[in-house]
Amino acid sequence: QVQLVESGGGLVQAGGSLRLSCAASRRTYSGYAMGWFRQAPGKERDFVATITWSGGTYYADSVKGRFTISRDNAKNTVYLQMSSLKPEDTAVYYCAVRSRGSYSASSTEYAYWGQGTQVTVSS
Repeated sequence: QVQLVESGGGLVQAGGSLRLSCAASRRTYSGYAMGWFRQAPGKERDFVATITWSGGTYYADSVKGRFTISRDNAKNTVYLQMSSLKPEDTAVYYCAVRSRGSYSASSTEYAYWGQGTQVTVSS
């Protein structure tokens, strides 16, 4: 059974940091690229960051230099370290698995999704 479980969301002041985690079952994780997306109320789901199986990364311009995606293949876990958070980063954050090892910024390229974790940044 496919399973992705996000954690680490919460309420933080502007300028603060949070680290999100996404634990995946082995079957969905091995050899595949992973991504983080976010969706603010009333808006579409937007790409945040992605990482290939071998560790290559790609970021949305809006988070470049502030967010870092990483993965621990031994723990079947992908992380999103978020720093210098801004109120406009407030959203539900979702992790996703792509059924290929290369990365993509398109949500339609991702086959499996977690349930999401809320991140709220106060001004």
